[in-house]
Amino acid sequence: MPRPPTTLDLRQTLAARLADARVRTDELFRLVRPEALHDRPIPERHRIIFYLGHLEAFDWNLFRHRPFQLEPFHQEFDRLFAFGIDPVDGKLPTDQPSDWPPLAEIHAYNARVRRCVDACLREADISEATHPYLKDGLLFHVAIEHRLMHAETLAYMLHRLPRERKVMQPIVPEPAAAAVVPRQVEIPAGTATLGLARSEENPFGWDNEFEPHTVSVPAFALDAYPVTNGGYLQFLRDGGYEDRSLWTEADWEWKTSAGIQQPRFWIQRGEQWYQSTMFGELLLPLNWPVYVSHAEASAYARWKGKALPTEAQWHRAAYGTAKGGERAYPWGDEPPQPCHGNFDFQRWTPTPVNAHPAGASAFGVADLLGNGWEWTSTVFGPFPGFEPFAFYPGYSANFFDDKHYVMKGGSARTATCMLRRSFRNWFQAHYQYIYATFRCVEN
Repeated sequence: MPRPPTTLDLRQTLAARLADARVRTDELFRLVRPEALHDRPIPERHRIIFYLGHLEAFDWNLFRHRPFQLEPFHQEFDRLFAFGIDPVDGKLPTDQPSDWPPLAEIHAYNARVRRCVDACLREADISEATHPYLKDGLLFHVAIEHRLMHAETLAYMLHRLPRERKVMQPIVPEPAAAAVVPRQVEIPAGTATLGLARSEENPFGWDNEFEPHTVSVPAFALDAYPVTNGGYLQFLRDGGYEDRSLWTEADWEWKTSAGIQQPRFWIQRGEQWYQSTMFGELLLPLNWPVYVSHAEASAYARWKGKALPTEAQWHRAAYGTAKGGERAYPWGDEPPQPCHGNFDFQRWTPTPVNAHPAGASAFGVADLLGNGWEWTSTVFGPFPGFEPFAFYPGYSANFFDDKHYVMKGGSARTATCMLRRSFRNWFQAHYQYIYATFRCVEN
């Protein structure tokens, strides 16, 4: 039998993961040319410089009270860099570049915070649960995954930064793949287990992942692949953006007032379409997944006479089996490997939706983890037995507002640890900047 992990094992694992997460975010900030740090690539979000201070401020605010009682050394930065923006009323930030502190001061603050957090990890008793926030390294898991989430959301932001404002990077060659033939997969009736059990086998999950519960799912048919750029182009050319009947009232008002006529990542020149990538443009790759908002995905599904899957349907197709059991991952219980999908920072671009057959589920549904988060029709809300984190009560609860939708899966910029079956992502219906795709269901 394998030896149970010791406190030293856990401490070393957490230290290595934290160091790796810092490398990921440091690499992203190095992509930004110094003159661009005050840019705001996404109008609804903070300037890039905010995120440079936010990651360390989050860690400091997480650790300074509980249970370490650290002495504050820069309370102005603790407040300034504490919170991001999730605009739901159309209002845009109005701050100016001159409102932000000098870079040297932010770097000094960051360095000191890192030293403090590292000292906490060296000294904390994470074995005997002398404090509930330290049991199994809870606060350290939070700090690590929060940073890795920002390694993805920062990628969305820097994607919008003009090429000349970034330091160019080499592009990993695209894997070979055959032409994509759209098809549906019949998923038999069964159950889906949503949520995560609180146990020694599950040392960490965000508050919205608990508690586990079983949902009965009637039979349905699901697209074997996410909708591709090529498939979505047919919707656009068929007048999908002009057909009022395909859009809800709120979605139509948003689309019309914002002048939305195409996916955010697409560029039209004459009769030709291109895709914006992190470091340039490509002739529209027809076999890549299309990245669109929930509103656009829903309109496409109506055009096809179908719908977006519920969270439970997505789980059933991804993790279920014909005999009734469930897998840890779509392909089985083996930890994620590069052959299973496009995730864990492997590349800056999508891959063809059929490029990773080894990652298919028991039912033959492909490309479920990585390559693009997948929209569901499920409004983000609590599971039965939900309890907010006492040290971070607003992490999920602030977004139980009927305006955010659950996304499952992951993108090319999603860390492996967040590919666990219970992980839930969420965004507003009209947010176009994320690496989010979808597939359709027929009930």
